[in-house]
Amino acid sequence: MTEHSFTLPRAPKELMFNEHDFNEKDFDVDKFLQEHRKNASLETMRDDLGIYLKVLRSAMIELINKDYVDFVSLSSNLIGLDKAINNLQVPLGQLREELMQVRQTLDDAITELTIALINHQRIRERKKSLQSLARVYKSIAKLSQILATSTTTAGSLKPDLLERAATEFNQLKFHTSRCKSDIAPIQSQKSFELEQHLTAILDDSFILSIKNKQTNLLVRHLRIYITLDKIADAENLVRKKIVGPAVDNIIHKTNLQSEPLGLQGIFQRLLNVLNEELDELLIVTSHPDRMIVKGFNFLINSYWSEVEEKIELDMSSIFAPGHPEQFYRRYMETLEFLSKLEERCSNFETLAVLKNHTQYKQFLKKWNLPVYFQIRFQEVATAVESVLCEPISPTSIIENANNIHSMEYSLYATHITFDSLLRGWAEGVFLPQLLHRFWKLSLQICSRYKTWCRSTLTQNWPIVTGMGKIDGNEAECPTRLQFLVCLYTDIEKFIKQLPTLLEIVRIKLPNDKPSIMRILEDCLKETCRNLEDCLPAVTDEVVKELLSQSAVHLKQVSDIPRLFRRTKRDIPTKPCAYVNNALNPLSTFHTDYKTVIPKAVSHWIHLTLSSLTVQYLSSVTDVLTSVQKTEESLKRLKKIRDKSAGMSPSEGKGISDDAKIRIQLEIDVYGYKNMIETLDADISNVPHLQDLIHVVEAAVKNKDEQ
Repeated sequence: MTEHSFTLPRAPKELMFNEHDFNEKDFDVDKFLQEHRKNASLETMRDDLGIYLKVLRSAMIELINKDYVDFVSLSSNLIGLDKAINNLQVPLGQLREELMQVRQTLDDAITELTIALINHQRIRERKKSLQSLARVYKSIAKLSQILATSTTTAGSLKPDLLERAATEFNQLKFHTSRCKSDIAPIQSQKSFELEQHLTAILDDSFILSIKNKQTNLLVRHLRIYITLDKIADAENLVRKKIVGPAVDNIIHKTNLQSEPLGLQGIFQRLLNVLNEELDELLIVTSHPDRMIVKGFNFLINSYWSEVEEKIELDMSSIFAPGHPEQFYRRYMETLEFLSKLEERCSNFETLAVLKNHTQYKQFLKKWNLPVYFQIRFQEVATAVESVLCEPISPTSIIENANNIHSMEYSLYATHITFDSLLRGWAEGVFLPQLLHRFWKLSLQICSRYKTWCRSTLTQNWPIVTGMGKIDGNEAECPTRLQFLVCLYTDIEKFIKQLPTLLEIVRIKLPNDKPSIMRILEDCLKETCRNLEDCLPAVTDEVVKELLSQSAVHLKQVSDIPRLFRRTKRDIPTKPCAYVNNALNPLSTFHTDYKTVIPKAVSHWIHLTLSSLTVQYLSSVTDVLTSVQKTEESLKRLKKIRDKSAGMSPSEGKGISDDAKIRIQLEIDVYGYKNMIETLDADISNVPHLQDLIHVVEAAVKNKDEQ
């Protein structure tokens, strides 16, 4: 009984186990005892197993009672079955013997018929062979008779006879193939000699019709070649007899040197051969507007194969990339020659055959474009690196004050970098087949320029010695601030002019896919964004430079108390010189560049004033705090002194020194504010300026109230 054919009866719930425990695949008696021994004693387990045994016996009795009728019926039905089987054995055995005899009879008949058919087939093939052999003798005799007339006509045959000879030769070949076992060697040799003779006459007549430009004869000869299944032989004949001798005098190393137009002149002469010697042949085999003879490809198999082979053998020097200008010129001249060959292809199928031709692919691979690019890469990269590796100095700036105003660059580095960028796409340098390499080079140049821009911000500016001297040269040297301004404007101009690079690519590749142009455009946009990221860093350096020139003068604020304390100076009425000195660099900067880059100048001055005002506020606050402390200290000392002398506190006479200090600071702050207004700066947008004014006003007001 299988696993699923019978279900065990359910065990009572009060038992320590259930019926499913016995149905587990990995049921083990020892394991069963160990698991259930923990829950009850062995006596209890014995009693539970006895109870379940009674349940199983009851279930077995019910099962037997249920199927008893079926068991009894089965046994009664089987009575006499063995006799019935024995009664069938004899007639079935006789039937089997009769069938075996019939089968043997059929097999013998089939074998006899097969042998007869094979013999009949052999006789028929033998008959055909003998008939073909007889036809071979007749064809040899007839073909010999036709070809014999060529000896009386200067070795040539009339087209009609030539066509008859070709037809007869086809018959000869056909029947020869059917009687190979019967034909005598002498007849095979005779057939071969006739073929050679016919081919020679046909070849001579064919070449003569090409040279004489006899179109009708040319067509008839081509059809004869098709009849003889000698298309490849005809193409090879034209290659050796027509193309070969013609190009032998053209493709030669000495001609490459002596030809006035160089390689271009040689290619022109080769095209003349195509147009003059093979023009009629190409017309009748490939012209779409005329009745043509299909199956021939003289342009590729005769002309191109011979020309390419001769170029590789006799003018391999044209592939040398050592002289990039010469290599570029020769490569472009070669592409022009190939394009004219492609124009002679009558349909797309012929064009595809040309481009997929082994010699065509091999010829293009001979031009070592990667080496050519490496040479150009070295030229461009060397020019860029030579200028970008130089440390920044006053000589980095082009000596032309008008450069900032125009779209010309102000720094030699930017000028040379952009020129090098354009050189990669210049006429005489760029090759469309190297688009991906030249585009990568352009991106590398832009990336290198961006790296240089950032590196210049951390480089030290040469120290100027003497009166406008640097390294002993008498000249007014540009400052680092001027360099930073030039760098900022150059980066902006560089970004604005980068889209012209994309326009150049469009001109160079007018038939390129739009998807490629979109990819290039996305790359260029990312490059522009990377360069734009440099501008905030340049701005920070400009602000630092301006701040370093201005903030140093604010240190003089701490000297104001010494100017008035115990000096009996008059009440101040004008700002101190440090105010003008502090803002004079900004004023000069504003005057020099406000008409050139007004937006950037306004932004830089605003940032500088913001930092400068914070420093000024800190200095003024420190001075006022110090003055306040000093004033209070002096008051305490005076009270102690007056008290010890028994004197009453004396009232101040006139304005005190501390009041003069506060007044001076107030005048200075207002002077600072007024000078800011001359810089076209909105004072309401200068952080902490109002705080500065409020501090000095409050200090003066508090003193007056005292």
